[in-house]
Amino acid sequence: MTTTQSTSPIRAPELSGAIAWLNVPAPLSLKALRGKVVLLDFWTYGCINCIHILPDLKKLEARFPSELVVIGVHAAKFDNEKATENIRQIIRRYDITHPVANDAEFRIWRAYTVHAWPSRVIIDPAGYIVGAASGEGNYEGFEQAIEAVVRVFDERGQIDRTPRPARLEVDDVAETPFKFPGKVLATADRLFVSDSNHHQIVVTGHDGREFERIGAGRAGRADGGFAEAEFHKPQGLALVDGQLWVADTENHLLRRIDFDARQVTTDAGTGEQCAWKEDGGKATSVALNSPWDLAVHGPILFVAMAGAHQIWMMDVARGILWPYAGSGQEARIDGTIEEAAFAQPSGLAVTNADMFVADAESNLVRAIALPPVNTVRTLAGGDLFEFGDVDGRGDVVRLQHPLGVATLPNGRVAIADTYNHKIKTLDPQTGQVNTLAGTGRPGHNDGPGRKAQFYEPGGISVSGNTIFVADTNNHCIRTVDAGTGATSTLGATRT
Repeated sequence: MTTTQSTSPIRAPELSGAIAWLNVPAPLSLKALRGKVVLLDFWTYGCINCIHILPDLKKLEARFPSELVVIGVHAAKFDNEKATENIRQIIRRYDITHPVANDAEFRIWRAYTVHAWPSRVIIDPAGYIVGAASGEGNYEGFEQAIEAVVRVFDERGQIDRTPRPARLEVDDVAETPFKFPGKVLATADRLFVSDSNHHQIVVTGHDGREFERIGAGRAGRADGGFAEAEFHKPQGLALVDGQLWVADTENHLLRRIDFDARQVTTDAGTGEQCAWKEDGGKATSVALNSPWDLAVHGPILFVAMAGAHQIWMMDVARGILWPYAGSGQEARIDGTIEEAAFAQPSGLAVTNADMFVADAESNLVRAIALPPVNTVRTLAGGDLFEFGDVDGRGDVVRLQHPLGVATLPNGRVAIADTYNHKIKTLDPQTGQVNTLAGTGRPGHNDGPGRKAQFYEPGGISVSGNTIFVADTNNHCIRTVDAGTGATSTLGATRT
């Protein structure tokens, strides 16, 4: 973290230009916040690095409950992220309780000369910038800096500890059977759903009838029986020899559900987020970094390690795992698995020869030729800042933050084009991408494919000719006919 010199104080620019404010009854100003330490967090909600910052912000708010005001300044990378309603949904999904400004036109961003997500700026109670940093981490540096500022201004009698009014978005959420479901896994007669914000795994039939809920329903990491075990916003799912593996994303763990023993165990990860580079080793001794999806190929469990921008692999029988593909650089680079680079890979699907990857932040679908070939190639899409909603072939295609892929019986790949609110198909031989279902506008509407509406679908799986979709912001599971695109919603009922 960098700090400013007291001999040349810099007055913090006013918080002008936001098109909306959330979690507060009225827009905030630095003038009205005199006497408070203010921490600005510049973020965009599709960025995994920005999401990693959120626990640190909560810790700082708890550490300085009356002296500190955290303000999220949301400066969107993607067009979809500019909409206030979509930011409201992500605030609810990640339980964000601090004020958030929708800086859709980058006015506050430019006033503070910010250059990267995430970035944070400390403003003292007199309205001057006293510290700044970009990237993840630095919790201790921020804690020490804020503590020092509080001490100095407390000695002067210039700290205002008056509570600030709030109007939290999370208070307006109705209870639903699913709450921001992230991923879905379909077998011949069952669905396994990551009910992410209920912190549970749900087992249903193809008709939506609920058979089982696994997890206590609170965020945590406890192992144990189905009623006691805890998850924290789980995502990807995979079956290995009848046991269900779970990418326990916010815990940075891989969990295993044994249906015979009715137990949940931790089989990979330490619970800590790994550093930028990790060599791998004994699975329970290796730190992970936001595992987002899982896929099985023979004895190997593949992991989309979104936070590390890599694909990892785990030998389940031996209990070891290691990075498989990707240098760790966030980029679109094809080639050997050592030189290739990904950008927040978030969805996996495997055939006998290839693994397909929804490379979310670079707006691509990639293919990895599996061992012994071990090469990465781009099938369709743009790049880190080349996104949109364009069907076509190869590099002409524009996607927007796709989070899921699944293979179809005809050899094509179904895509959850998340920020375009669509389901698309890809021919891996030609790179041709076509819209199957969705209008491109967020909503919830069943019917013919081109009239159906989704709201940031995040997970996708196939059984027979049916595509099952975790329609995340609609809090439900949808079905899409792989041939016609006809879409319906599963009713969630208990047996």
